[in-house]
Amino acid sequence: MIDTARPGWLAWWLIVVAVLVVTIVAVGGITRLTESGLSITQWDPVTGVLPPLSEQAWQAEFARYQATPEYRLEAGPAGMTLSDFKGIFFWEWFHRLLGRLIGMVFALPLIFAWVRGWIPRGYKPRLVALLALGGLQGVFGWLMVRSGLGGEMTDVSHFWLSIHLGTALITLAGLVWTALDLRTLKRDPRARPARLRPFAALAGVVLFIQIVLGAWVAGLNAGLASNTWPLMQGRFLPEANWAQGAFWAFTHDPFLLHFLHRWFAWIAFAALVWLGLQASRREGIAGKALLVIVCAQVLLGIVTVVTGVSIWVAVAHQVTGALLVAATAASAHALGQRTSRMDGLAA
Repeated sequence: MIDTARPGWLAWWLIVVAVLVVTIVAVGGITRLTESGLSITQWDPVTGVLPPLSEQAWQAEFARYQATPEYRLEAGPAGMTLSDFKGIFFWEWFHRLLGRLIGMVFALPLIFAWVRGWIPRGYKPRLVALLALGGLQGVFGWLMVRSGLGGEMTDVSHFWLSIHLGTALITLAGLVWTALDLRTLKRDPRARPARLRPFAALAGVVLFIQIVLGAWVAGLNAGLASNTWPLMQGRFLPEANWAQGAFWAFTHDPFLLHFLHRWFAWIAFAALVWLGLQASRREGIAGKALLVIVCAQVLLGIVTVVTGVSIWVAVAHQVTGALLVAATAASAHALGQRTSRMDGLAA
């Protein structure tokens, strides 16, 4: 039987999708920082591809936004005009358009490769799972938006924001890991998928916690709680609000969450530096990239604070966070890589 699998082609395809995921994370950061996320109040997967094309359509879209708490309590009193609305509408529309594009770039080649028999044995379930994660990402994005459209909420739920971002970054890690498995398979047809080693898994969990804390900080605008480093409010421990209990404080208090994100970063830094050093001994590029990116991320975090959350610095911080996830996945893969030669030596 002729082997028609093309792991090299599939690996490059997944890398392209991974680059698009990093791009949408960047656009998502701009959307959040420009307060654009609630500008589109409906979820129209098909008709929403096109923006309003007439003045009447723009007025109707603006009227829907004017019914939201964000407009009534913040944007309206600040004097938002239709021209201002078009500016924030663009970023949310572009963010959703990129999501649709990523879905097509993943789904259509997947169908083609499936029909042509290009997918190696054992990889179909993994690729379908990645496609499902992408679909969930869209659903979570809408649930996040909907959380900010009712009641007196002027922002989306920081819990849904963390789920939305976390799912995107888990998908990114899966894309990178699978692409690297396929590249290894191209070099050695007898190679087996890499294993996730215990410490690499622990480093991934620590990084995920830090990302969740960062998403909560972003969702609660807690980055503005302090513009000094290393002290907050002139002290190491900030004044947190414990009146509503410890659970509320650890999940809602902006000063406490800013403090936790600021200092838990060093635990994540230590874990990722160790992972990068170990990976450098196995495959230098992935490990060295991780070491450079994690240092850059810490510096960008500090600069984001002292600049009072400058939009472009904060976006760079978020994009570097996505690159950090990709580099962590690549380094963990390097540690867990298994080739037929290694299996033979082990035997």
